[in-house]
Amino acid sequence: MSNIILTGDRPTGRLHLGHYVGSLRRRVELQNSGKFDKIFIEIADAQAITDNYKNLDKIRENVIEVALDYLACGIDPAKSTIFVQSGIPELCELTFYYLNLVTLSRLERNPTIKEEIKLRNFETSIPAGFLTYPVSQAADITLFDANTVPVGDDQLPMIEQTREIVRSFNSIYGDTFVEPKAVLPETETECRLPGLDGKAKMSKSLGNCIYLADEPEVIEKKIMGMFTDPNHLRVEDPGKVEGNPVFIYLEAFARDEHFAKYLPEYKNLDELKDHYSRGGLGDVKIKRFLNNVIQEELKPIRERRKELQKNIPGVYKILEEGTLKAREDGIKKIEEVRRKMRINYFEDKDLIKAHTDKYLDN
Repeated sequence: MSNIILTGDRPTGRLHLGHYVGSLRRRVELQNSGKFDKIFIEIADAQAITDNYKNLDKIRENVIEVALDYLACGIDPAKSTIFVQSGIPELCELTFYYLNLVTLSRLERNPTIKEEIKLRNFETSIPAGFLTYPVSQAADITLFDANTVPVGDDQLPMIEQTREIVRSFNSIYGDTFVEPKAVLPETETECRLPGLDGKAKMSKSLGNCIYLADEPEVIEKKIMGMFTDPNHLRVEDPGKVEGNPVFIYLEAFARDEHFAKYLPEYKNLDELKDHYSRGGLGDVKIKRFLNNVIQEELKPIRERRKELQKNIPGVYKILEEGTLKAREDGIKKIEEVRRKMRINYFEDKDLIKAHTDKYLDN
């Protein structure tokens, strides 16, 4: 069996540090590991329509922004197929077939969907397209025979629902799809980077994130204004490390060599944490250190992005070629699905012959 990855993002804005820590950095590692036969990275514009159907310009403008961020972070179109979801009509077809295998009550019980419905105030009027988001995601994964899906822990209910749909389809129509497995972030920090304001989630809509394309002065301003320990009022006060966004970011990005370069009085993050916990270390100092670390991390990404921005037609060409390539695989799979479901009327010579014989005999 081939090892195939499917992953992606909705194009509702530029990508930020949360995306980078939670998925982008890992995708590049998996891409370059040589362990996978195919890697599909989807820009899920059709799914983004489900809660942005009145503002399609938002999606239209951000498809290219997401593509630029992908390429700037190291996604290589020679190794990974980047495609636009709406360019694969077979995904809609497979979603339609899958909808017969899922009950309304099961969709409503999906924890991820329940949380997203609350977030978007859809409780009284849920768009059907949004409610069926997990079914669309199942089609994304299975149309390309992906057996590996890198996700955060909040997406595990989606993967489980995909597995249920696969089992149901296979039991009715015969073995057709593989049950995918989720690949979770390796550390707790990678699961979800908090917002700059201390809220649990870094979010475009909350305006509490650092974008991968932010200029150095913007990054510095955001970091220096970050939420820390509200009880750490004076330098000499003991500070709380647990749950402190500045230290969470340092856990995600700081390495020992950063200390040697920017903060040589400390050997590593443990020493810095210990001093902060005892008291005698100010927030400004650790924020300046964090700024140096983040600036070093994002500089090459930002510079690659600026080079890519000089050839936007070339980036669209990458997307077009990736979408055509992905569709080739999708067409092959949907043809197999139609055969298994016995709705391939025009290609089924036995069916045509049986009906011909039936009426000739009469």
